[in-house]
Amino acid sequence: MKEIIIPGEKVDGTADSYIFKEGNDIYSMVLGVVDKQDNYTKISPLTGKYFPQTEDYVVGVVTDVRRGGYNVDINSPYDAYLASRKRYKEGDVVFAKVADVNEVRSVSLSFDRPLMDGELLEISPVKVPRVIGKNNSMVTLLKEKTQSDIYVGRNGRIWMRGGDVIKAQKAILKIEREAHTDGLTNRITEFLNKAGE
Repeated sequence: MKEIIIPGEKVDGTADSYIFKEGNDIYSMVLGVVDKQDNYTKISPLTGKYFPQTEDYVVGVVTDVRRGGYNVDINSPYDAYLASRKRYKEGDVVFAKVADVNEVRSVSLSFDRPLMDGELLEISPVKVPRVIGKNNSMVTLLKEKTQSDIYVGRNGRIWMRGGDVIKAQKAILKIEREAHTDGLTNRITEFLNKAGE
């Protein structure tokens, strides 16, 4: 059973993220969706910035060419640096892996690849897991039904090229709007199966 929780609202059961404690009670720090399983409560925020984690894949934009590497905007409050032998210029879009996040939240990227001649879409980073789906199920559905190349960054940026990019964008925005609701996969499948949209 999923329901909406607001900041400061008491949480039933136990939870280990997006909470604060007062005495023996715990309260939500965020506006989010609650998923109760037995006595454990999982809280998924509905809004929020991207905070880089090691092993995340991100879609970034080169902002500065430096000796031996590049500064990359990863849609985060923190700077990212990419040391690469590939040749990029300002404004180029790259898909890369977060290799390290140090104690001052400076981010190092690796395993980069250029993304050329596509379309960029930005959504709330906290909605990205619904765009990916369990075991990549949702993004696989999007790719199959639109015949588009789609790279989803954990940082809320999505790059698309080829196929029906407009339909892919509309479907992703629908996922973002309805991420907190049940039955989403069925509705997205129905949306993608509609001809002429």
